[in-house]
Amino acid sequence: MNPRLVAASLVLNVFLIGAVAGGAGWLIGKSNLGYSLESAGGRLPTADRKIFRQALREVRRESRDVILDGQAARREAANLLQQPTLNTAALAAALERARNADVTVRTRLEQRIIEFAASGSPEDRQLLADALLRRAGRQPPPAKKSP
Repeated sequence: MNPRLVAASLVLNVFLIGAVAGGAGWLIGKSNLGYSLESAGGRLPTADRKIFRQALREVRRESRDVILDGQAARREAANLLQQPTLNTAALAAALERARNADVTVRTRLEQRIIEFAASGSPEDRQLLADALLRRAGRQPPPAKKSP
């Protein structure tokens, strides 16, 4: 077997395993704890946190078919990588389908977060802003202390 093909297959397999693991973690809300808009909901006051999490669960429930399609596309890509002859066009199409599913779900989640933020308090929005700053690699300014 061609050593370049073996190397390419190995790299793509590692990429796919990482993508699947990251996607699974993201879907169950465990990835980047404390550093995403979704995980920032855990810092909201109890009543707001409950509303926030319910809204995100609704998006995931409404997006179930898209999520399942993305998972199927990843399995298809993994299967294509295991074939003796690599069909690069089919692999590219499967990975594009998976990427499009991820983007669709993320867009829906972000839209719901926007709706939550628009109806929330300035304090709630500050918590979400701090999460975005951490995600961008910049720590938010220290919290102001009340006298």
